Amino acid sequence: MLNWSRFPINVPNTITIVRILLTPLFIILLLKDMVQPALLTFAAAGISDGLDGFIARTTNQRTELGAHLDPLADKLLLMAAYICLGALKSIPTWLSVVVISRDVVIVMGIALLNLNNITVKIQPSLVSKATTVFQLATVFVILAPWFPQNGMFRSFLFFGTGLLTVVSGLHYMYVGINLLQKGMEEKSP
Repeated sequence: MLNWSRFPINVPNTITIVRILLTPLFIILLLKDMVQPALLTFAAAGISDGLDGFIARTTNQRTELGAHLDPLADKLLLMAAYICLGALKSIPTWLSVVVISRDVVIVMGIALLNLNNITVKIQPSLVSKATTVFQLATVFVILAPWFPQNGMFRSFLFFGTGLLTVVSGLHYMYVGINLLQKGMEEKSP
């Protein structure tokens, strides 16, 4: 039976759920070529990401639900943005593939660890946080008309985001393989 007391709905969790619900709105606006409203929706989701974390830390409202929902909300928004922007040819297809592949590998790794009853504490690394910042900045810059859209600036942004995404993905794979190996050794007689 599911223990609902482990999943309290508080202000930070509510903000995170709203962020999840903003993702379909962002997709619809982007696909309807309503770039400014899509940008505002994306910015609101980004601000809410910082806000829910700040409220959870300062008011001691951290929960297990929030620890799982927050990265899920981030992944949903970023994956939606990179799929849509790649399909619309606003960013290079290779960048969309790199960003989506990293997230799929991370989710598969967590699932593999869970299937082997290996507890995973979800905690982003420094390189992962930098990757998220670059990924968010790339989407924001592409959607915001006031940023320079010249080739050199965009190339720097695309390659920087791609490089950080690959490094972060490799780091998570390294950590995941070590956790899996350690967990399997502890289960062996």
